[in-house]
Amino acid sequence: MPRESIAGPRTVRGAVRWAQEALAAAGVYYGHGTDNARDEAAWLVSGALGIAPHALADCANQSLDPEARARLRELIAARIETRRPTAYLLREAWFAGLSFYVDERVIVPRSLTAEVVAERFTPWIDPARIERVLDLCTGSGCIAIAAALALPQAQVDAADISADALAVARINVERHGVSARVRLVQSDLFEALVGLRYDVIVSNPPYVAQDELEALPAEYRHEPRLALAAGNDGLDVVLRILQQAPNHLTAGGILIVEVGNSREALEHALPRVPFVWLATASGDECVFLLTAAELERCRSSVEEILARRAAPRT
Repeated sequence: MPRESIAGPRTVRGAVRWAQEALAAAGVYYGHGTDNARDEAAWLVSGALGIAPHALADCANQSLDPEARARLRELIAARIETRRPTAYLLREAWFAGLSFYVDERVIVPRSLTAEVVAERFTPWIDPARIERVLDLCTGSGCIAIAAALALPQAQVDAADISADALAVARINVERHGVSARVRLVQSDLFEALVGLRYDVIVSNPPYVAQDELEALPAEYRHEPRLALAAGNDGLDVVLRILQQAPNHLTAGGILIVEVGNSREALEHALPRVPFVWLATASGDECVFLLTAAELERCRSSVEEILARRAAPRT
């Protein structure tokens, strides 16, 4: 890492360039809010300056004071030497254009569902008729809070099995002023939600297969394993959601779930289920949508595959 060269750049633009070169030379992994060295560098510089990343362009030619340079050196050193994601170093992540507090009790928000939430779940359901939303496996609460802000008439439940995650979510609920409409629930999926139905259920659950989990870059070792691991093929949690969701959707309701690289395994396990894969700006298509009626029709297929997986091997 070029520790001393940061003394050279006197402007914010120069600091971004220096940080970019340092990160690229160190071979850090991007995937917790950025996907390249320049964007990661800009995020770290904005953190050193104490401003939002989107405000960085407005001060590109401003001088970088000695305190900010020292702070940036510390951040770059920590990012390279510890491989901690930038969001943990700054205690901040961005989702759907909103700032969220994060620490190692939750995964760094990066769900592709941000786009469908920002679009208020159109065209799949009329936003005006959405009264209740469930964010399952809420983590930091980012999806639940973004949904509450996008749908001011809706009540939102944010459920997670982890008490630690819900403590982080509570910080964010209070920060965004939505405590009157976002209820935090400790629950193993739908266990504590008996009898409740929702117009929209959205989830970014654990979906990382065992082999993939073991091969993940060092940055992922800082995230809670509980929020990532989902069995040998990555389907342990998703299949349970598919099985139980029909009991918790209103007529005309929709289920939206992100499954990452486990899409292929899911389609192979349930070839007759009519998954609609939502296109995103990044080109990834790993978020599926099913209606309440479709879930009801495919319930037997899901229960069949779950029974086979539960049967003792001979």
